[in-house]
Amino acid sequence: MIYHNHQNSHRPSQSSLTIVIKVGTTTICDEKTHYPMLSNLSSLVELVLKLKSQGHRVVLVSSAAVATGLRRLNINDRPTKVSTLQAISAVGQGRLIRLYDDLFGQFNQPIAQVLLTKNDLSERAQYLNAVSCLEEILELGVVPIVNENDTICPQEIRFGDNDTLSAITAGMLKADYLFLLTDVDCLYTDNPRTNPDAKNVSVCHDIQALQEQVCVASRGSSLGTGGMSTKLVAADLATAVGVRTVITHGAKPENLMKIIEADDNGTLITPHELPVVTGDDLLARGLPLHTLFTAKDNLLYDRKWWIKHGLHTAGRVYIDEGAMKAILSKKQRSSLFAAGIVEVEKNFVANQAVMIVYQRKDENGHVVEEIDVGKGIVNYSSVEIGRIRGCQSHDIFDILGYMDAETVIDRDNLVRILEDSIV
Repeated sequence: MIYHNHQNSHRPSQSSLTIVIKVGTTTICDEKTHYPMLSNLSSLVELVLKLKSQGHRVVLVSSAAVATGLRRLNINDRPTKVSTLQAISAVGQGRLIRLYDDLFGQFNQPIAQVLLTKNDLSERAQYLNAVSCLEEILELGVVPIVNENDTICPQEIRFGDNDTLSAITAGMLKADYLFLLTDVDCLYTDNPRTNPDAKNVSVCHDIQALQEQVCVASRGSSLGTGGMSTKLVAADLATAVGVRTVITHGAKPENLMKIIEADDNGTLITPHELPVVTGDDLLARGLPLHTLFTAKDNLLYDRKWWIKHGLHTAGRVYIDEGAMKAILSKKQRSSLFAAGIVEVEKNFVANQAVMIVYQRKDENGHVVEEIDVGKGIVNYSSVEIGRIRGCQSHDIFDILGYMDAETVIDRDNLVRILEDSIV
């Protein structure tokens, strides 16, 4: 049915793992009444404590601040106005963290509230500081409860959903696993509630191939912000830095232990290397339904992963075909020079991140497709690039009166998005 026919070798040892668990709103609160689902939460707390007793480090990325606020304010429907949602989140976040503290407190387990925004990670120093803070919390034996700071975060720099935030968190900590707990057992080729022929996907080695063969158009619940499509994005982000990602049912947290144990002893992915392991095969082997996304073979290093996923995209530079081929060439892996730039979009300053875009045109010169080639940190502002675009590097000094760098984006600050095999 799908994917590369190979056995992924990036299976972590179970001796001491870093595990990020993302808990969705529908796992924490009833969709209609907004009351907390204490049985689910109690099972989750017991799971975290069991994992910690085995020497593992556990981070919770928790949704439900808005749902908790709705319950406190006796509001039935989630509003659409951003400022209202932020106010409701401010009410709910404190009550949500108190709920966790009460449950973990029964076992004398300290927790820490960590509220992040994308802006917090846009500066390299802030990003590293956030990593150090999370690492120190874990070293103290504390369980971090991570959420997006919805109260103050403007719409344009939000992570957008906690699936993405959990993937960013897992990448920051170089986690071994990211578990995305949701209201279904696994990923299906279509919505199983409306399509009885939908098939479950148990193992995925190639997310791009998967996206071409499954339908994930439906969004999440009326309370949540994401659906299955956001979980594919999260899996793509996390597996890019070596984090094995699992989608499984939030009401069955005990399944996480079975999945980790099966992965550790090598029975999670069958030795005959099926392109796809079916759900029936998993059940026959006594394993719970889930979808495992294996770590990618060509991993992004920390700095380039931060550039691609941590930095806010401040603008765009449009390049010609020659520049695109030079950037994507396996031999060259070229920097971006002024000579290859044809246009600049939006205002930005030096050291901000921009998207590198190629416009494919027809024979009449009309743009038929825009392709995101890469993303990188610029050495010059948009105004300066507008003046030097199309020029050779040795002409920069004559045009600007100074030359801070020969390149507009150095190859060490450039991460490719498009693969050269696609061109």
